[in-house]
Amino acid sequence: MSDEDKDSKTELPTEKKIRDAVEKGNTPFSREVPVFASTIAIYLFLVFFLPGGVARMNETLRDLFEKPEAWRLNTGGDVLSLFHHLGWEAGRLLMPVLIMMMVFGIASSVLQNLPSPVLERIRPQASRLSPMKGFTRIFGKQGLVEFGKSLIKILVVSLVVALLMQRDYFAALDTMFSEPATLIHMMTLDVSKVLLIILFATALVAAVDFAWTRYHWFTELRMTKQEVKEEMKQAQGDPIVKARMRSVQRDRARRRMIAAVPRATLVIANPTHYAVALRYVREEGDAPVIVAKGQDLVALKIREIAEENDIPVFEDPPLARSMFAQVSVDSVIPPVFYKAVAELIHRVYAASPQTRRIN
Repeated sequence: MSDEDKDSKTELPTEKKIRDAVEKGNTPFSREVPVFASTIAIYLFLVFFLPGGVARMNETLRDLFEKPEAWRLNTGGDVLSLFHHLGWEAGRLLMPVLIMMMVFGIASSVLQNLPSPVLERIRPQASRLSPMKGFTRIFGKQGLVEFGKSLIKILVVSLVVALLMQRDYFAALDTMFSEPATLIHMMTLDVSKVLLIILFATALVAAVDFAWTRYHWFTELRMTKQEVKEEMKQAQGDPIVKARMRSVQRDRARRRMIAAVPRATLVIANPTHYAVALRYVREEGDAPVIVAKGQDLVALKIREIAEENDIPVFEDPPLARSMFAQVSVDSVIPPVFYKAVAELIHRVYAASPQTRRIN
């Protein structure tokens, strides 16, 4: 991606962009978190499991070297039996650390991102074979970050080992001439000290890398203004098409409303700007219902149809404006209009059938 493309990506990624990235397997993942988890597993093994395992292994080796006559090596089967026994003891010694590293590593990966099958990640892509792409991955920003993390870890481990060896130099020389059990115990203590310091350093690197990977991932998903517009257009539809659909829907609703005017009982109008047609039949309901309403040309059309069908038209500008603004079509009028409308309905029923307009 060129610098110009990155500079144009000024918009935050949308939920759809993030969801699509996750579905394609593009998720933030810190490689240092599994390393930190594995370091914890090794340290716990050294503290809780290694002493007992070493003691068992020491007894096995002592029996082997102090009582060689107990182990017959006359045939190939005897040698194979000896190797099986030593292999079993070595496996008992190393099995806990292998299981703990596997469990801690899987847990650290699952806690970052829940596992999900993504076929896109294993699909062959020509870009992965491009030398230029590989050069960019190695010497790009992400490659430099990975190099910096590795360099920090190497420097920390080297410094810790150098300081420890310098401090315990003469003690290490004396330990070389001590009993094997004492030698293993001293080595375990030294390795535990080194691992403890490495554990704190790895925790720091893992925390920084965890935050960096999420920031870098979120930055890479940023969008240009045009991409945001295209996504909104895809999600909500083309604005021009939507406007046309709304216009068609309004026309259809208007025609249905005009067709309902002949069923009205009366029309309340502002002389030219507003018209509201109401229907009231005792058998149909307790309150009048607005069957049509309109403004300007639609209002004139409602009045025209009402006069053609001998429906009384009452000119009451305040009442017409209020009902037009507050009541929707096919809705019962609110109680606030009961008194005014009741008077008009009473005049309708009291008037002669030939009455077409009452001022």
